[in-house]
Amino acid sequence: MRRTILLAATTACLGGTTLLLVGSASEARDYGTAGQAFPIIEPDLLATIEARLRRAEASGELARTNALFAKRVEAKVRRPDPVAGISPAQETRSWDFDPSVRIDHDVRDQKGNMIARAGQKVNPLDFVGIHQDLVFVDGDNAEQMAWACGKYSDVKAKIIFVKGSPIEAMSQRKRRFYFDQEGKLTGRFGIEHTPAVVSQAGRVMRVTEHALKGRAG
Repeated sequence: MRRTILLAATTACLGGTTLLLVGSASEARDYGTAGQAFPIIEPDLLATIEARLRRAEASGELARTNALFAKRVEAKVRRPDPVAGISPAQETRSWDFDPSVRIDHDVRDQKGNMIARAGQKVNPLDFVGIHQDLVFVDGDNAEQMAWACGKYSDVKAKIIFVKGSPIEAMSQRKRRFYFDQEGKLTGRFGIEHTPAVVSQAGRVMRVTEHALKGRAG
């Protein structure tokens, strides 16, 4: 039971949506064919597609298309789209984020024991502690990078980019970096400016946007 709550707790604290899948194994059976069966009526369309693919393969167009697609995918991996609406902090400000969630249905373990009742409010921090700070930075901003890397070790924090290339930064600085895909974490915590730090403060998460003196772009 505690293991189930811990899994849900960690997901909630990091801004994800926890889905508890409850159900029994279903049995698959072959019940035969009911009613009249109709043949596929688009053979010409399939034949046309296959013919075009064969022509594209023969001409080298298919290989060029695949290579271009691979390059685009690699570029997105190396440098994801920046999180929209994030700018350098002009002033330091802090607020508390309550990660509590309200359960909309009864949650039971595999033995039927009640874990949480519908309508019950659960704070994940009652079950699990967040031992690493989350540090959000613009990876293209030299001052923010110097500040974050100088202040936080890999053990103390996860440095999360809202812009830039984590892969290039890892090669240069020999440490791990992460990226806030689609701005899910910054959106969850209400972060609008970087650098920003999220850390546990008792039963809440303390969020602080830090204004740096130089504010290098």
